[in-house]
Amino acid sequence: MSSYSDSFYAVDLTADNDRKNLAIIEQARKNGRINDEAAKYLSELYSDGLMWFREVFYFLGKCFGAPKAPVMRYDYATDSAIDKPIRISDINPLSPYIVHHRLDMDPMRNQFFTSGAGHKIDLAVSSIVTVIVGSQKNVERALEKVTGKYYTAYVDDVCDTVYRVISAHDREKSAVAVADKVRKKLTEQYISTPAETVLSIIGSGHEEIAVELVRALDQVRRPRMRLQDVWRVKCLFDLIPQARTFIERVCEMMPDRILSVRDNFYDMKNPRNYRDAKLIIDIGKNGHVVPMEIICQVRTFFEFERKTHGNYEIARKSETKKIAKDESTNVAIGAREHELGVKEYNLMICQCLEDLFDRVGWNILYSQGNGVSMFDGFPKPCKLYYPPKILDIISDKLDTAIENEVFHINNAPAKLTQAQESEIFHFMARFILVSAMPYFGHDWAIPLDTMAGKLFNFVMTEVQRYYKKNQ
Repeated sequence: MSSYSDSFYAVDLTADNDRKNLAIIEQARKNGRINDEAAKYLSELYSDGLMWFREVFYFLGKCFGAPKAPVMRYDYATDSAIDKPIRISDINPLSPYIVHHRLDMDPMRNQFFTSGAGHKIDLAVSSIVTVIVGSQKNVERALEKVTGKYYTAYVDDVCDTVYRVISAHDREKSAVAVADKVRKKLTEQYISTPAETVLSIIGSGHEEIAVELVRALDQVRRPRMRLQDVWRVKCLFDLIPQARTFIERVCEMMPDRILSVRDNFYDMKNPRNYRDAKLIIDIGKNGHVVPMEIICQVRTFFEFERKTHGNYEIARKSETKKIAKDESTNVAIGAREHELGVKEYNLMICQCLEDLFDRVGWNILYSQGNGVSMFDGFPKPCKLYYPPKILDIISDKLDTAIENEVFHINNAPAKLTQAQESEIFHFMARFILVSAMPYFGHDWAIPLDTMAGKLFNFVMTEVQRYYKKNQ
C-alpha cells in the first residue's frame, strides 16, 4: 500500500470515528442525559480528532524537540511498545503511542553512572523521557464521567456553596433547607446553571443574599469543564527534579496556555498514596479551549502503578455501583502497594546518594581557591518544593550533628575542615530533599549502614516529624 493511501486511511478512519462520537453526544443530548452546553463542549473536544491529536505531538516537539527513537504503537494490556515503527502520517487518535525524547534542560544530566571494566560507563539515571501518548478517551467513558462522578462533585460543590453563603447571614435552618431543595432539583435533572436554580428556590425579597449567591455559584466549576483528559500524555522521568524542571519549563514557555498545575510527589494526604504531577494545558485554537492532560511520573513508581491498576478499576466500578465498602478496601490495597513504589524509588535515590558522596568530596577539594564548583546549580533550584520551614529545621539540626561528629567523613582523599564537611553534607541533604518522596511508614528506614543511608534516614525522619506535627 502506498504512503498516500496509508495517510488517507488514517484521515478517513479518524473522520469516521468523529462522526460516531458526535452522533453519540447528540443522542445523549436528545435523551436529556446532558444539556445543550455540555453537548456543545463535548462536540468541540470530539471534532477534528486528527487535528487535535497532531496538536498533541506538536506540543511534545516544542517541549522536547525531535524524538530520539522511532515512534511506536503502545499496548495498554502489556504496558509496552509494539515493535513496529510508524510514520507520522499514519498517526491517528484511535491508538496510543510511545515515543522517547531527551530532556535537554535536565538538572541531573550525567551525574549518576556506574563504572564497568576498563572504560565502560553505564548511565544509572538518564535524560531520556518516555512519553506515552494516550488514545482519545472513549466518548461513552467521557459521558459517564460528566454525568456521573463529575456531576456528583459539582452538585456537592453547589450545595456546599449555597449552605456557606446563606448560613453566613445567620440563617442556619434556611441554609440547610435551601441546600436540600437544590440537591433534590439538581439530582432530578442535569442542570449546569446553578444560579438560576437557586434563585428560583429562594424566591424574591433576598436581594443581598441573591447577589452574593450568584457570584459564589459562578465560581463553581461546571461538570463538563472537569473533563480534561480526552487528550492526554504520560511522561516518565527517572527522577522527580527532572519532572519538575519540565513542568517549570512548560509554564515559562506557554504561560497563557496553562489551565492548572498540581504536584503530588510530596503529597501524603491522598488516600491512595498516589504520587505524580499533573499539568493541564490548552491546545485549542480560535478561542476554543481544548484541555490536554500531562501526567508526570517517575519510572520506578510507574512499575508499581501497573500492579495497582486492576484495583483502581475495581474501585471505579464499585463507585459506579455505590458499593463504598469494596471501593475503600481497594483504595487501601492500592495505597499499600503505592507505598512499596515510594520505598523502591527512595532506595534508588539512596544509591544515587552513595554514588555522589566521593565525587562531591573530590570536587570540593578541586575547587579550593577558585570559588567554582562543578556542582553549583545541581540539582537545579525548584519552585515546587517543601515549605521553607522544613529546610530551616533540617539545616539547623544537621549543623549540630556535624559539630557532634554524628556525620563525619573518614575516608576523604585529604583532611577536610569542618566547613568543608558541612558543605558536603548540606549539599547531599538538599539533594535528598529535592529528589526523594516522603512516606507514611514511620517504622521504615533505608536498610543501609553506610553514611549515605544514615544521612537519608536523618533527613526523611525530620520530614516525617514536621508533617506529623503539622497534620
